[in-house]
Amino acid sequence: MQFPQSKHRSPIDRRTVLARMGRFAMVAATAAGLGVVALAGTTGGAAAAEKVSLRLKWLTQTQFAGFYVAKAKGYYDAVGIDLTINPGGPNLNADALVASGADTFGLTGGAESQLAAADKGLPLVAFGVSHLTTPYVFVAKASSGITKLEDFRGKKVSTWFTGAQHTLKAMLASVGIGEKDFTLVPQSATMNPFIDGQVDVATATLYNEYQTLVAKGLTDLKVFRADDYGISVPRDTLVTTKAIAEGKPQLVQNFLEATLKGWQYALRNPDEAVDIVMKVDPSLDRAHQAAQMKVLRELMLPPGAPGLLAIEYPKIEKLAQLLKDAGVLTKVPDVHAAFDDRFWKAAPDSLKKL
Repeated sequence: MQFPQSKHRSPIDRRTVLARMGRFAMVAATAAGLGVVALAGTTGGAAAAEKVSLRLKWLTQTQFAGFYVAKAKGYYDAVGIDLTINPGGPNLNADALVASGADTFGLTGGAESQLAAADKGLPLVAFGVSHLTTPYVFVAKASSGITKLEDFRGKKVSTWFTGAQHTLKAMLASVGIGEKDFTLVPQSATMNPFIDGQVDVATATLYNEYQTLVAKGLTDLKVFRADDYGISVPRDTLVTTKAIAEGKPQLVQNFLEATLKGWQYALRNPDEAVDIVMKVDPSLDRAHQAAQMKVLRELMLPPGAPGLLAIEYPKIEKLAQLLKDAGVLTKVPDVHAAFDDRFWKAAPDSLKKL
């Protein structure tokens, strides 16, 4: 852990996190232990690498390939960072873990999640955004009779409570559907409840769950995209605490640049990136991971995008107003306080493009 008052995670916190995440956390911790822990400092002497951690929003997969590639290639080591990558999971909230100091950095839900965190007063700041267009959709089977948003009324809808629920509520509010007009439930770790008909509408990322449904033969899906309703939701937001951003700006800068380098390499070399992720979790399905990598390139660098991990304030400001109008936020947060692009601006332009 890296937090202003302590450089190391307490033994109790570490045991708790490892116990909850099982073998995934063990793999990450073991990999971190094998990393280089001493590097040449800027003055030419030996300097101990700073131990920090990154909490992901979900379990190991190529959705996070850039981080695993940067670690495997030694990009973090090269800038004096001894990084432990901690997987997320259905019962872990990256926002809360970073805000509490359990992790130094986090890859959280997205712009709507960060705006909600700001609305609640969490001491977080976002310094990079991975997906520059909305990466998830809401899907219904053609047999359900659901063809428009108004048809969600009275239906059972599942989504993730990591920010996606805010987008869903805002979309439905645009056609006059309030929270009492449909049943919202937490989405399962698999798509089985949707496939089996236990829920009418489910949420699916284009790089993961949607690919799973297609692979299972569900091609007659009605797809609802947030962008079609005037809501663009940049996702997978890199965050840290405001205390770290202000107290250790060089650490944040180094972490961001090493991460940019990792993503650039991963997107240029998708097969190798899949290999690296598969080494972390050999149980993953390679074909599915390769399909994820293909979609990620489109999400991370859509046409007209400023560059990898860019913060696009106009999109976020519009999203903030929409969420406020829908009653998701109590007020429109100061977007420039919740999202800080000074680190991205300071990074070399050569790392932001393919």
